[in-house]
Amino acid sequence: MLRVHFTADDIARVRVASAPDPLWEIANSFQALTTEDWGPMFGEWRRLVRPRLGPDDRLLAALLPPRGYTPDFLTPDLGGTTDLESAVDVVLRTPRTALRRDLTLLAASPQRPRLPLPTQARALADGAPEELRRLGAALHGYHRRVLAPFWEHVRAQVDADHALRARGVLAAGTDGLLAGFSPLLRWRPPVLEADYPVDRELRLEGRGLVLQPSFFCHRRPVMLAHPASDRPPVLVYPVQQTVGWAGAPRLHTRDAELGALLGRTRAAILADVVTGRTTGELAQRLGISGAAASQHTAVLRRAGLLLSVRRNKYVLHTITPVGFALLNGTPASV
Repeated sequence: MLRVHFTADDIARVRVASAPDPLWEIANSFQALTTEDWGPMFGEWRRLVRPRLGPDDRLLAALLPPRGYTPDFLTPDLGGTTDLESAVDVVLRTPRTALRRDLTLLAASPQRPRLPLPTQARALADGAPEELRRLGAALHGYHRRVLAPFWEHVRAQVDADHALRARGVLAAGTDGLLAGFSPLLRWRPPVLEADYPVDRELRLEGRGLVLQPSFFCHRRPVMLAHPASDRPPVLVYPVQQTVGWAGAPRLHTRDAELGALLGRTRAAILADVVTGRTTGELAQRLGISGAAASQHTAVLRRAGLLLSVRRNKYVLHTITPVGFALLNGTPASV
């Protein structure tokens, strides 16, 4: 069980990250590739990307075991940046003392096979420049081959989650935000609880908390083992998934589904979901029935132009990067 203890100052310093963290997505997705209990949502994605793994990923395999401790230095505090180049630079500037601490903990992890760390990892613990460069290349290469082809969907799903969390804040402030994570997180003021592989008590003591949505986080939240004492701790939580996401249309897809978009109603829906709308809100604003609104959003969703996230009794629709590019008549980019 994880218990995060808040003070009044902490309540005022809670924020939700607005974009996926590339390093957390690398770490979480690599573990998703090496274990089968990530569930059916990732089955098609695993089938597509496993052939893309190669010798350059062996170092990551040593550092990111399927279970147990993951070295903190691989997912540092990025200070709000979401640029992969900058993120990897932060990793490569990790002090030698932190490298040695984290890799010593990794070697002693009870969930890890009782084998010595590979020579590359041991050299990395000493801060060897050649091994740091190799790690940087491995992070960039893995992201390019395994994550970049799907990054538009990762980003869109995090955007949808962000719109959902914003509604909780607008309705009931930070209490509404934290309560809205149920049942994944349980808000029992002033303590936030979550299922966790070990018992852990975290006292924020005025630092606040960053809630980081992650597409590849699975089932329960994760945190660093040793968060910085002078920065807000980061709690990484899984966002909702959609069935068949790995086979969804990509940015350059222009198939027969897009022909179904012709018409003023669907164009109006696409424009309206930029800030997030429920099915009922769309029906009311456009003067159509709820059934008609559901039908139109289903067509837009199949075309990869919006995402739909269920929350309790309503479904929230948000636009995807593809939809936004189409709406504005500009080329989409990953």
